Amino acid sequence: MFNIPNLLTAANLMCGVFAIIATLAGHIDLAPWLIFLAAIFDFLDGFAARLLKQQSPLGGQLDSLADMVTFGVAPGILMFVVLILCGGQAFALEAGKNVWSLEPDNFHKAVKFWIDGYFTNLFSPSETPVFSKFYLFLPFLAFLIPFFSLFRLAKFNLDTRQTDGFLGLNTPANTLFFCAFPLLLVAGYNDPSYAKASQVLLIYQIPMTLIVLFSFMLVTEIPFFSLKAKSFGWSGNEMRFSFLLTSLILFLLFGWWAIGLVILLYIMIAVIQTLIYK
Repeated sequence: MFNIPNLLTAANLMCGVFAIIATLAGHIDLAPWLIFLAAIFDFLDGFAARLLKQQSPLGGQLDSLADMVTFGVAPGILMFVVLILCGGQAFALEAGKNVWSLEPDNFHKAVKFWIDGYFTNLFSPSETPVFSKFYLFLPFLAFLIPFFSLFRLAKFNLDTRQTDGFLGLNTPANTLFFCAFPLLLVAGYNDPSYAKASQVLLIYQIPMTLIVLFSFMLVTEIPFFSLKAKSFGWSGNEMRFSFLLTSLILFLLFGWWAIGLVILLYIMIAVIQTLIYK
């Protein structure tokens, strides 16, 4: 039970748990790094199982349970807080300020300020309403991510067509896309040249639309290639290596903005391949 592949899967799970704690504590810039680390463990557990010949049904079940936390619940909580910030931004704009104005010297305190204000209004609506009506319920839209991730992971376990690839957007790719939001927000907080661009992400229609779109992408029948290669040779891995090289170039050119671009490229490749094959 406690072999190396299963311990790597457990490390994936614990990173997801710590990411949730960090997010609710206002450290939304730390949570993506924990999720990135979890993604590395998620890659290594399967590789180690094949290398050590320790593949087992138990390992497959543990992998799905860990993925549900790290790539289902954690991004849902992360975007829940981002949508809270969208409501805070709307309230601040009415006062001629921005979402960071009340805590201009500390990003974490600024995020925690709006989280605390939101939960105060959610459970004590009689107090001075900062979040009310639409903005009080908007953050719950983020839980479409864990809802559809649940069905996505269960389908993957039973669908024999997904041995070498995926049908529907996989949960790690979906999570990495949404990890870009807090990283870009903190970049805008610390660097004035990114400020206006990052503030655009807090226009609620943008994250709301992306959450709905990507959640449905999780359960589509569109085929996606897997990055988990069975060998390190070029033959049979042309698409994987070309995609990884392009991703590296995008990161060198655009920094954190490349995260969203890479996942969008991944989706575009899948859609184009589907149209060609059809």
